[in-house]
Amino acid sequence: MIHDAPSASYFSQPALPKADAADLSRAVQVLHRRAGIILGDHKKDMAARTLGLRAHHAGSATVRAYLDYLEQNPQADEWDRFVSAFTINHTAFFREQHHFRILADFVRTRRKPISVWCCASSTGEEPYTLAMTLHDACGQSEAGISVLATDIDTQALAQARKGVYTLDRVKPVPPEFLRRYFLRGAGRQAGMAMVKPAIRNLVTFEELNLVAPSWPMTQKFDAIFCRNTMIYFDKPTQTRILERFVPLLKPGGLMFAGHSENFTYLTKSLRLQGQTVYSVA
Repeated sequence: MIHDAPSASYFSQPALPKADAADLSRAVQVLHRRAGIILGDHKKDMAARTLGLRAHHAGSATVRAYLDYLEQNPQADEWDRFVSAFTINHTAFFREQHHFRILADFVRTRRKPISVWCCASSTGEEPYTLAMTLHDACGQSEAGISVLATDIDTQALAQARKGVYTLDRVKPVPPEFLRRYFLRGAGRQAGMAMVKPAIRNLVTFEELNLVAPSWPMTQKFDAIFCRNTMIYFDKPTQTRILERFVPLLKPGGLMFAGHSENFTYLTKSLRLQGQTVYSVA
């Protein structure tokens, strides 16, 4: 039997709401107020598509109605999805590996308890790398070491808490660390690797907006990792965040920046020690 060819509408996707110039301008302001994130003009096409998708998924007929909803409902869950749509969770285990060698040497000179804050944890690769580095440097003991991992993206945090990654994602992990700190999946979990509970338990994941008026933590840290995060913010916001890091560092503590970031001209409270590592001036 020959079936009639399906009509074009059978495969068609629903038309997404369109974002005009006014919508884009408003969205840029809303995103900046909420998360401090700056959207450059070169990202307008991406932003327009993203707004249309979010408006569609949220059930709004127009992008304007979608933005109205966000501004009228500051506690809505949709805010998490809105902000997540404009952040890039590009991360990897042992990214910029020299930082972890520096950290290992540094913590061997420190007294316990030792705590490190990863302020843009994304899907967990960086904070778990920090936990493995601390554990190895401190005599393979879990006592007196901890990592606070924060991010504004709640979806990324939910994935990070699981500690489960494809074998491809864990390729940068040194073989010895892979054997010591991961479990290899079998059966339905074949092709996956899970961070062992001893390392997962060293990391606490919490939602945090770096431009929020206040931060909940009262503890101080031996090191703060804020790598490849400031690119989302304008210079005044970068300066404010850096100044807020300073009182959270223990005496002699270190702050780690991304390979392309230079904070020397943003604040006099931190001095460059080399290889994008800073200490309190």
